[in-house]
Amino acid sequence: MSESNTIAASTADQNGAVPGEPVKKDENSRRGNWGNQIEFVLTSVGYAVGLGNVWRFPYLCYRNGGGAFMLPYFIMLVFCGIPLFFLELSFGQFASLGCLGVWKISPMFKGVGYGMMVVSTYIGIYYNVVICIAFYYFFLSMTNLLPWTYCNNPWNTPDCSGVVGSGHQFNASLANATSSLVAGVSEVVNRTKRTSPSEEYWKHYVLNISDDIGNFGEVRLPILGCLAVSWSVVFLCLIRGVKSSGKVVYFTATFPYVVLTILFIRGITLDGAINGIKYYLTPQWQKVLDAKVWGDAASQIFYSLGCAWGGLITMASYNKFHNNCFRDSIIISITNCATSVYAGFVIFSILGFMAHHLNVPVSEVADHGPGLAFVAYPEALTLLPISPLWSLLFFFMLILLGLGTQFCLLETLVTAIVDEIGTDWIIKNKTVVTLSVAIAGFLLGVPLTTRAGIYWLLLMDNYAASFSLVIISCIMCICIMYIYGHRNYFKDVEMMLGFPPPLFFKVCWRFISPVIISFILIFTVIQYKPITYNDYVYPGWSLAIGFAMALSSVVCIPIYALYKISKSPGATFRERLKAACRAHPKWGPALQEHRTGRYAPMASEDTVEARPLKERDELKEEQKEKEKEKEEGKEKEKERKDEISLTIQGSNGSTNTHNNPNPSA
Repeated sequence: MSESNTIAASTADQNGAVPGEPVKKDENSRRGNWGNQIEFVLTSVGYAVGLGNVWRFPYLCYRNGGGAFMLPYFIMLVFCGIPLFFLELSFGQFASLGCLGVWKISPMFKGVGYGMMVVSTYIGIYYNVVICIAFYYFFLSMTNLLPWTYCNNPWNTPDCSGVVGSGHQFNASLANATSSLVAGVSEVVNRTKRTSPSEEYWKHYVLNISDDIGNFGEVRLPILGCLAVSWSVVFLCLIRGVKSSGKVVYFTATFPYVVLTILFIRGITLDGAINGIKYYLTPQWQKVLDAKVWGDAASQIFYSLGCAWGGLITMASYNKFHNNCFRDSIIISITNCATSVYAGFVIFSILGFMAHHLNVPVSEVADHGPGLAFVAYPEALTLLPISPLWSLLFFFMLILLGLGTQFCLLETLVTAIVDEIGTDWIIKNKTVVTLSVAIAGFLLGVPLTTRAGIYWLLLMDNYAASFSLVIISCIMCICIMYIYGHRNYFKDVEMMLGFPPPLFFKVCWRFISPVIISFILIFTVIQYKPITYNDYVYPGWSLAIGFAMALSSVVCIPIYALYKISKSPGATFRERLKAACRAHPKWGPALQEHRTGRYAPMASEDTVEARPLKERDELKEEQKEKEKEKEEGKEKEKERKDEISLTIQGSNGSTNTHNNPNPSA
């Protein structure tokens, strides 16, 4: 091997490159990096800004005191949201590993990583079903007349009363205005039953909903087809990992803001829009004293930013080592929350217009979740001129918001699998892993496309990613700050960024954020109510399945901890526990060029015992091999000197005696 090839091979090895592939300085060629930091920021914004920003936050805001809700919301953002976001980004970026690999920091807690994978799996399954329904509505909006405009369709019931029409039909719709437009039979102004065309379209045509969660019925083929389209889009966008998804997010993360702005401009020009916005923002300061308002604010911040899903760690792991993730965490967190507030204007301007049209209070047309996205808002759009255009824009926005989150959920699972196996073959064939996970996700989502699918979707949404996320996040904080050690972690961050974490973040990581997380957990338990869907009450066995899903991610933590302790060296339980908690020798920066200071390779026996950052046994073996090579070198040198000596003696004739056994003859 030539000297140039040797140098190239050495550089490739330091950068973790697969042999034969080109190498760039400060780039992890083995795993890959973002093309630039804009790709990372846009991807993280797309991940954090999802459907909840549109269909959950505005509802929480008006329900919890309007503008007064902003106070606890932004306080929770500052003391919990941004610190946790920065913690996860710095965690993943420092080690350049996914949600499983990063637990080299304390191997006993690797179960936290498995818990993150379980949560991401659940969310990825049902989240894509929501996206596929948005696809379905998007395709059905490609018409001159939205199919949920009138009540003269085969799926409508005698109780249906529309908001669009003229003469008798229009007057009837006003007389029968409901106290709710969404997902359920309501008592109306004139005390007779009324359901909206959009509600009946949603229940009887799109879902063809069954009467019980156990009554699956047939698969809804149009929804199944849209689910296949949704998973295909996600796979194609991730076919080359972050290299391809990083290009897609230039559109998927930015265009929703264009649509929001278009809908906002259209909304505020409508009659009654100001009333809707006033209802959304008018502060009710007395509610600030209500603990439930603070609990809702903390929960919304926590879940909206995607903490403890594993996605933030995964996305940050593809950053270059010295990227300023502190700056990124502030930009992304504030963008996420600002988007939620902005979306509230878009939603309530339209709902205010609809309430004005029906001559009812805004509270009677406001809703959240699927009810807002697929019933209330679509019906409001039927009142607008060129309603199919606004419907297309709205559902296209929902699709893009959902895809941004789904990209990261799938990449989280794929990255964890690839990092864990870590062979050259699986790294080169990462696309196969991506395809396999996508196919598995599609198959697991098929039951959610049946007539009982909406029941299961809401069950997963309420239980699979609820209190389990809070527990996972709390244990992660405790592990990093108190098991690994806050001083060690602060030094790691300073080594990576060039400056230590600000004092405020140090205090939040160690004290304030864990306390707020604990508060969220307590609040979640106290406020727990069994899930219902409209008038349907879930049976006990289905709630048991829900709790099993929630516990399945949390139980990974103690199970793996016990396993790791049992496999760790030590004569006593305490010794095994210490060994299981101690940072793995390979913990630290991924690239050799970044392993400086206390992560630098050692050369002497003394440093082997003093530094746990490299495997002691491996170091000792390396030193023994070096000593053996030195001894072999000395022996070869001695043999070479003996040969020279023999040659000199032979030139004087004295060495020829061994050729004559009898010199006296």
